[in-house]
Amino acid sequence: PITTRPGWPLLPLLLWGLLPAAVAPGHYPHSAVLDGASRYRLLWGHQGSTIAFRLEVRTQGYVGFGFSSTGAMASADMVVGGVTRGKPYLQDYFTDENRALKRDSQQDYHLEYSMENSTHTILAFSRELHTCDTNDKAITESTVRVIWAYHNKDIGEAGQNYHGSNRGTKSLRLLNPEKTSTISSSLPYFDLRNQDVPIPDKDTTYWCQMFKIPMQHEKQHVIKVDPLIQKGHENLVHHILLYQCSSSLNDSVLDYGHECYHPNMPDSFLTCETVIFAWAIGGEGFTYPPHVGLSIGNPADPQYVLMEVHYDNPSYLEGLIDNSGLRLFYTPVLRKYDAGVIEAGLWVSLFHNIPPGMPEFMSEGHCTLECLEEALGSEKPSGIHVFAVLLHEHLAGRAIRMRHFHEGEEQKLLAYDDEFDFNFQEFQYLKEERIILPGDNLITECRYSTLDRMRVTWGGLSTRNEMCLSYLLYYPRINLTRCASIPDIMEQLQFIGVKEIYRPVRTWPFIIKSPKQYKNLSFMDAMNKFKWSRSDGLSYNELVLKLPVNVRCSKTDNAEWSIQGMTASPPEIERPYKTESIICNSSSCLHCNIFFILLLIVYISILGNSGPFV
Repeated sequence: PITTRPGWPLLPLLLWGLLPAAVAPGHYPHSAVLDGASRYRLLWGHQGSTIAFRLEVRTQGYVGFGFSSTGAMASADMVVGGVTRGKPYLQDYFTDENRALKRDSQQDYHLEYSMENSTHTILAFSRELHTCDTNDKAITESTVRVIWAYHNKDIGEAGQNYHGSNRGTKSLRLLNPEKTSTISSSLPYFDLRNQDVPIPDKDTTYWCQMFKIPMQHEKQHVIKVDPLIQKGHENLVHHILLYQCSSSLNDSVLDYGHECYHPNMPDSFLTCETVIFAWAIGGEGFTYPPHVGLSIGNPADPQYVLMEVHYDNPSYLEGLIDNSGLRLFYTPVLRKYDAGVIEAGLWVSLFHNIPPGMPEFMSEGHCTLECLEEALGSEKPSGIHVFAVLLHEHLAGRAIRMRHFHEGEEQKLLAYDDEFDFNFQEFQYLKEERIILPGDNLITECRYSTLDRMRVTWGGLSTRNEMCLSYLLYYPRINLTRCASIPDIMEQLQFIGVKEIYRPVRTWPFIIKSPKQYKNLSFMDAMNKFKWSRSDGLSYNELVLKLPVNVRCSKTDNAEWSIQGMTASPPEIERPYKTESIICNSSSCLHCNIFFILLLIVYISILGNSGPFV
């Protein structure tokens, strides 16, 4: 039986009713192994404003866990716990810029369960997503760099024992993780896999290989795609794109692979413009929602596909041979809708450039109202439903957002990542599908830092170049594969003082005629010769964001909508983007304590007037 002190039965019930809803005990729908030896396992789940964690670590000493903007120990938010002499402990810590560990005066991590046996220490605890503590890191839908550590002794046994090599970092999306696959293990699949591709000893290689989709006698739906990355090549294979090619090709194109974007590549590669799937480094497999699938087997569906694999080899390693690719699971049990992919953002070209030495620089790629008006108006006036987005930048990328406007009014962000990690790029599932209508426009907004660079960063294929792209997964499929833009070039030239270029343009990058200091230089050489100051970079950023843009609006089979190549003005938008205000919560915050003190005073006054309850 539950017993209470006579006269005090009401207050605990009042307080219980006012406590925030927490994650159900033992309910951790998501998990990840954080180390390569499977010694450190993280499980988590969140509900409302609270997130709960469970750590299962092969140690009888302390366990450390936390969050860091860079993945390093400096300026991190941490919790350290364990079981010593049968007693559990859990302490909220933070580190300064010198990695010194300090106990947080506001303890926002709450131990719910702990256990230690002959092999493992298990800790279960919770915290608010947004606390009232400046030493705590807010947990959002952006990438979260989790840091972890453990030791074979507890903290109290020998002071702050250094964890040595038992530490690491892993990027995760805690609030928007990869959906767990529930497909049958007996589902048929086929592999699209490179065969012994020799990787050149150079910085960047794009390798293209044609494949034929296995013959289907009737329509089927691909419902899951897994990456097949050769063991040891996890950092070599940067991304894989799958393109639909012209249906007029024949099996002769299957005989060989070739370097993409190369003067000698086969003409058949030029017919492959429509992206049907995208994977990037750090991503897991992708499972389509229950009502959507990638259609194969119909006459209009892809028969020949081009798999483009981007190999990133900055150390110029020699003798590498790769056999990576994709595995596609399919089913004859058809889904309601056919999926499509739209590539949106900045057309990859030298028209996109970023000055050196900039702590922050913003680029925008426009999926313009004009393109969406024509394509959606013709194909699907009632709109398309976006259900997942892959955001893509390279090494200078720091944050990326997909902004959505309907008839000039800004909607909630379609997708965002304010803690972009180049080594962790995967599709984000939208919590609610978003309808894109005629009259809408989309802006891919990319934020970069070039503080460590001495020369201009150019839009291009290498990871040392930059991109600003969004891949939208949507249904029902329409005849729109690319909705992008490139900014006007002449005003960029005028900014650095260029007056004339040689016309007609016979070379790219084109050659400058005047003034004298740039005579006979290429556009790239002139931009690098210009002495960029930080104030110049800021002024240049303001200029390029207002420049007219050239519209890229492409269909499948290398065709184009009529708006293709036309010039449009970027919409008037609020800059910078106004983020939604966040209300922080903490069980230890001052206003909470005041509230409960007042409640106690009221209760005591009631007791004083009416006597004890019996």
